[in-house]
Amino acid sequence: MQRGRRAACSAVALALGGCGFQLRREPTLPFKRIALSGFGARSGQAAALRRAAGADVEFVGAPAQAEVVVLAIAETKERAVAGLTGAGQVRELRLVVTLRYRVLGSDGREWLGPTALSQYRDMTYNETDALAKELEEGQLVRDMEADIARQVVRQLSTLRRP
Repeated sequence: MQRGRRAACSAVALALGGCGFQLRREPTLPFKRIALSGFGARSGQAAALRRAAGADVEFVGAPAQAEVVVLAIAETKERAVAGLTGAGQVRELRLVVTLRYRVLGSDGREWLGPTALSQYRDMTYNETDALAKELEEGQLVRDMEADIARQVVRQLSTLRRP
């Protein structure tokens, strides 16, 4: 029984390897120096972009030193009531994180026009668990910022000099 199972697993592994199947990898960026401009001083989105870009990329302070500049037009975090109980108490919240940005070359030429990326999550809310829900909200916002950062890095990986 065990021998047959091993043979089946080996056959599947060989078939997947032969067809070109690969696990998804992080995209490689065609440039090594990036400047982030227009982000707030303690921007969670800028920190998420630094993490998502990987170790091969150097983030520089001055756009003149960079090969590409990610210019934040606006980064917003919204919290709205999504559902109420029969008594009028908040039951659900909707969290929305949006990043509007554009990408410029070091010479100031536009490589990617204004682009907006948004993520939203709905979370249940209970006043008796307010502290725990606040921590959950913070984690959800960080996760949404990380998702947006990965999308930005994927878009950057497809850019070529105009």
